[in-house]
Amino acid sequence: MATISIWPGSASFSDTTNPTPFGFYDADQEFKTNADKVATWCAQRLGYPIVDIELQAVNFFTAFEEAVTTYSQYLYQYKIIENIGTLEGSDNTNDLNEQYVQPNLGNIISIAEQYGTEAGTGGNIDYKTGSIAITSSQQVYNLDDLWTDVNESGNNIEVKRIYHYAPAAIVRYFDPYAGTGTGIQSLMETFGFGNYSPGVNFMLMPMYYDALKIQAIELNDQIRKSAYSFELINNNKLKLFPVPRRNETLYFDYIVKKDRNNPVRNTSTNLVTDISNVPYININYESINAPGRQWIFRYTLAISKEMLANIRGKYSQIPIPGSEVTTNAEALRSEAAAEKQALIEELKLMLDESSRVKYMERESQIAQNTQDTLGKIPYPIYIY
Repeated sequence: MATISIWPGSASFSDTTNPTPFGFYDADQEFKTNADKVATWCAQRLGYPIVDIELQAVNFFTAFEEAVTTYSQYLYQYKIIENIGTLEGSDNTNDLNEQYVQPNLGNIISIAEQYGTEAGTGGNIDYKTGSIAITSSQQVYNLDDLWTDVNESGNNIEVKRIYHYAPAAIVRYFDPYAGTGTGIQSLMETFGFGNYSPGVNFMLMPMYYDALKIQAIELNDQIRKSAYSFELINNNKLKLFPVPRRNETLYFDYIVKKDRNNPVRNTSTNLVTDISNVPYININYESINAPGRQWIFRYTLAISKEMLANIRGKYSQIPIPGSEVTTNAEALRSEAAAEKQALIEELKLMLDESSRVKYMERESQIAQNTQDTLGKIPYPIYIY
């Protein structure tokens, strides 16, 4: 049987060449100091010096590095999930380690901007203005031929608003051919005001008088005249009502469909686009507090048990003079798996309890309990 190296009883991180596989924390003085202590602690927890431990210093250092990395993994994964809505679209060139991420409504507003675009009240898509020449007696116009093909290179457009309305009633209120529109021209003549501009009224009238006159003009147009309206067929054939009686320019607002359908609004590089490029790097071991380090120590021990079980599993029975010794590989493997799972669940629970949602729930409960407690205090009676 091959000779198995056993734990020599001490370790020196500084004197070991390539002590950890990745070297994530090899330059961290706190990590270097704790590495030797963790190796000794794990060996003694595994039974040294009562029994031989078939592990070397580099095995314990490797387990220690993995434990710190696992702690960092779950911690930062949790922070990413909690803040991805805030971080998405932000700069990813500066690491977020030990940085406070303040929640904001940036992405929520970005989503809402799409509704603003459709409602015509904002958004992130440009509304453009187009125009076509209206010809007297021509009722139907092809927007593709007259505008889209010429000005948008044939890209599909979506018309949002067409400025085709009846003339404002106020225009005819002070129509010089209708005698100011107030119906009191003869009265003004009596006072000698008839030769002045129709836009000037020297009669003091109540405000509702003007409103009623404008409503009368509009109602007259609706009943006695053809209504101003239009039909937009397939978003490119425009039919106007009534038939135009003069040459003029018709304006409309539109968007280019490819602008709205383009999912990429920001083509800048070095942006957070998903959980894979949120700028968290390996944790700084020196900044981990005592509870976090205790978790790391226990996880290191669980990994060490797993490694020892794998080694001892190669030699289920070890011959000794006059007998054989059966190793405890399976027991160690079961213990290691159970301890690792329990530690992961413990860490997840701690992270969940420290979330903003849980924090607000606790604060709300504290406020409610405080109010209930204060409500039991007798109210004083004041005698004046």
